[in-house]
Amino acid sequence: MSLSLMLLTPQSDAAGAIGGLIGGLLYIGIIVLVIASLWKVFVKAGQDGWKAIIPIYNLYVLLQIVGRPGWWLILMLIPIVNLIVGIIVYIDLAKSFGKGVGFGIGLLLLGIIFLPILAFGDATYQGPAGA
Repeated sequence: MSLSLMLLTPQSDAAGAIGGLIGGLLYIGIIVLVIASLWKVFVKAGQDGWKAIIPIYNLYVLLQIVGRPGWWLILMLIPIVNLIVGIIVYIDLAKSFGKGVGFGIGLLLLGIIFLPILAFGDATYQGPAGA
């Protein structure tokens, strides 16, 4: 029996399927965590939570929460420019909840960790920081 046939056994197929299932469930769990966190952040800021799950509209509402003008949404759709605007918006989001610039950078780089901290922690909305 050749080496290539020995490597392709039913056991390796089952292990791959289980690994794929675990990876898929982990991916769905991360998506649910981020959506729940963004929903909670919106509610803390006095907005309806459902607005967090509508693409593009959630960016508009986020701009309102941080106190930036609505036309910045157009800037968020332009490549390269959206990176700069995103940094400003995340820092303003942190400041709107009484956190510092470091927390805003954390939201930008490790949003999966810092967004749930902002949402489910003791941070309270203090008003738009960008106004």
